[in-house]
Amino acid sequence: MSLRPLRPYDPRVLGVYTLLGVIGEGGMGAVYQARDPGGRIVAIKVIRPEYAESPEFRARFRSEVQRASQVPPFSTAAVLDADPEHHTPYLVVEYVDGPDLTQVVDAHGPLTDGALHSVAVGVATALAAIHGAGVVHRDLKPANVLFALGSPKVIDFGIARALEATSKHTRTGQMVGTVAYMAPERLDGPATEQADPAVDVFAWGAVITYAGTGHVPFPGDSPTGMAIRILTGEPDLRGLTGTLRTAVERSLTKNPADRPTAGELLDILLSSDSAERTRLVQAAPAPTGPRAVGSHRASRPDHRVRTAAVAGAVLTLILATAAIVMPWSKATTGATPALSSSAAPTPTMVITDMLIAPSLWAETKNGPASCTFTGDFLVIAGTNGVMCRGPRTEFTGDQRVFINVESVVGDVCGRVYFRYHHTGEGSYVLEICATRADLVSTTDAERWKILSRVEIPDLGAETRRFGITVEDDFATVSMGSAEILTAPLVEPGLTGGTVELASGVYGRTPGSQVVLYGIEVWQD
Repeated sequence: MSLRPLRPYDPRVLGVYTLLGVIGEGGMGAVYQARDPGGRIVAIKVIRPEYAESPEFRARFRSEVQRASQVPPFSTAAVLDADPEHHTPYLVVEYVDGPDLTQVVDAHGPLTDGALHSVAVGVATALAAIHGAGVVHRDLKPANVLFALGSPKVIDFGIARALEATSKHTRTGQMVGTVAYMAPERLDGPATEQADPAVDVFAWGAVITYAGTGHVPFPGDSPTGMAIRILTGEPDLRGLTGTLRTAVERSLTKNPADRPTAGELLDILLSSDSAERTRLVQAAPAPTGPRAVGSHRASRPDHRVRTAAVAGAVLTLILATAAIVMPWSKATTGATPALSSSAAPTPTMVITDMLIAPSLWAETKNGPASCTFTGDFLVIAGTNGVMCRGPRTEFTGDQRVFINVESVVGDVCGRVYFRYHHTGEGSYVLEICATRADLVSTTDAERWKILSRVEIPDLGAETRRFGITVEDDFATVSMGSAEILTAPLVEPGLTGGTVELASGVYGRTPGSQVVLYGIEVWQD
């Protein structure tokens, strides 16, 4: 498991734990490697401050931590400690030092024979323990199955419900999980609908299909396509046979009442006829598309698959793809300003947008230039500049802005305007080009005044995370963990304003574009 250095805004100490590095970040918070007073290495999951502000969230977090601590530690990462009352609540769990299932399959190909059967049994055992404590995982996927000394351990259970069931964070359609492993009842209904253990059993079937074949059982070209296939299609189980295929088929049925429990899965997997080794074979061609809704109802009369429901679920996914939260993703999708235990004010996140689909920022055109979303990024391209339409929330005082720059290609530069005035007084700007970065002020008196400039390594297709910290009318720009620019903010008319995303163009090279994702604005 890779470890990144602590950044200036990361805490150094949480309670009795000394933080050593960053394991990963996601929509719900950050995960750190830490050392306890006895020298044991642990993992600490720190909740983002905006969730901690909700008394409802804290109450649910406290309840879920209590439940999770009762899960027996076989085949799971043990819950060791927690502090629900900390200004950023955190959970301490066993540190599992090993690759996840995705990494194993990527490196060695699909699992076969006894290895596959062992993973199936191990993950089912973990679910039986989790469900026995009254917990539903909600986000079982290959990235949450780690291998320590060759044995699978399930991680990241027990906290998702606190986020998903808190109305403040679910009323826009958020749900915790990854579409490819989501049960149909989670897609066919309100995002806040109570999940039960059957959703984890469905995810188990999808995970084991991936482990044994290298593909998910309901493939699609997009999250929406996967959702349609899950709701109306049959799983592609080519390559699985024997008892394991039987267990997977039963776990992937549309009606949750028809799925076995985790304990029943173990009975199937450990039954006498499972002595037949699980094999991979060439099976019949996979179903080529969704099955007719009418025929599906005839075979499963209790399941609520309707044309309108499918359409509603697809619309929900189109509008809320960015709100499907992966609580502890290993990919860097956010950064949390300082969470130290000092008496300094706690920053509050006031804007967050993954910039993967229209949400707070909208697709925008300016002649041949445009701001468009690809499902993964915001792409600003064209032969002239364009400002992407964004929220007009104005901020004064100290603030921090973080954004990921995926690539800068050609003659275009990305621009982050802050303290921007829509009435024309001007703005401050961070301009990020392929080989330089500038801090700029723009006013009626001087349209483009460079306050500070630095040469940077050619970004090209290299991802960098940039931060702008404004404190006491002084701006500091960071790239990764390094401070690269500083300048005083002395324009009397620019004491507050909005944050905007835009491009500047310095030539007409075809294909010039800047690619962005994941913006956050914090206010102290």
